[in-house]
Amino acid sequence: MVGIGYDIHQLVPNRKLFLGGISIEFPRGLTGHSDGDVLIHAICDAMLGAANLGDIGKYFPDNDKKYEGISSIKLLKSVGKFLENAGYIVGYIDTVVIAEAPKILPYVKEMKTAIANTIGISESVISIKGKTNEGLGDIGAGKAIAAWAICEIGRIYATPER
Repeated sequence: MVGIGYDIHQLVPNRKLFLGGISIEFPRGLTGHSDGDVLIHAICDAMLGAANLGDIGKYFPDNDKKYEGISSIKLLKSVGKFLENAGYIVGYIDTVVIAEAPKILPYVKEMKTAIANTIGISESVISIKGKTNEGLGDIGAGKAIAAWAICEIGRIYATPER
């Protein structure tokens, strides 16, 4: 089974930048009810979609104070548990971060480690790529960062069909 996820947030001053579960030194950060980590949010949605469990907003609504400012890596850990409880294991995650800056490549290894350790999978089954928007739109103007993710999952053990 396969799921897809997408997220986009605006870049704003006076906020830390979190991508892929790590803090990146950058003069602006991403808006959001949580820490705004678009890569983790896209991965969560892809995982949930693959298991037909809904989306990130179903479990972590942006009007719930208990999730205000929460680390997205904690959300990912919960999503990993949701999948495990439903009898699934992540087989592969492929992602694209779309940003004019910062460049993603120097952080890929650390991001993969954070994601893999959080959901208990090998770094070898996580792909993170960085792309620009070639100067087009809000992303191209450096006003936002977006991410796409696709996740392939399989059964850990037999469970009743839904």
